[in-house]
Amino acid sequence: MTLTTTAFLLIGLAVFISAFAQGCSGMGFAMLSAPIVTLFAPGLIPVMLLVLMIPLNAYIGWRERAAIDWRGVKLISVGRFAGTFLGLWILLVVNLHQLSLLIGWSTLIAAVVAMLSPSFELGKKGLGLVGLITGVTETSTGVGGPPLALAYQHKSGAVLRSTVALCFLVGEVISLIVLAIGGKVDTDTLIVTMQMLPFLVLGSYASKFVHHRLDGPLLRYLVLGFSSISGIVVILQA
Repeated sequence: MTLTTTAFLLIGLAVFISAFAQGCSGMGFAMLSAPIVTLFAPGLIPVMLLVLMIPLNAYIGWRERAAIDWRGVKLISVGRFAGTFLGLWILLVVNLHQLSLLIGWSTLIAAVVAMLSPSFELGKKGLGLVGLITGVTETSTGVGGPPLALAYQHKSGAVLRSTVALCFLVGEVISLIVLAIGGKVDTDTLIVTMQMLPFLVLGSYASKFVHHRLDGPLLRYLVLGFSSISGIVVILQA
């Protein structure tokens, strides 16, 4: 796969901005970069996003490792594993237009409900369901952040960023293994992905100077805003 210089630079810029956003808030990489990547090289989705998010989320999780909610990680990862296979099946046989509309509207509705609802704490079943939904959406579309962000919207910034990052990391490895088995990972995509690593490193490094400023109500509204915009973007792209 050969990209024009303009396409390469614009995708690289999207990766830089997306890595910075995710490093600051704990979410946003796929939501911000997926539309640009899809515009110029749709064949890179979802593999490129999944591969790039592995080092990004490893860095974020390690940076704030003391705040990780290990119980949540375990429960979400179990659901995430099951959702991955359903996501692969959807990717192979279901009309992606209908899937995108379902994901977009459900994300938007969930964000609105969360914005109007009081503080809540998810139990075992709730966290497992969040993992299941994330596995389905991230494996099939590359975008899996909104369910995780909504689940941790009432937690501190450090807990949200580190826990969501670790959940992403585990899930991305699972998704890539399953996609590779399903024949969805090719050499050309991996080559382009490797070329995007410098943009990823610069964006994630820049976030370390800002991330500690995002916490409390500001972070919650940022989370809900990201989720709402993500739903709208998916609906418009469907």
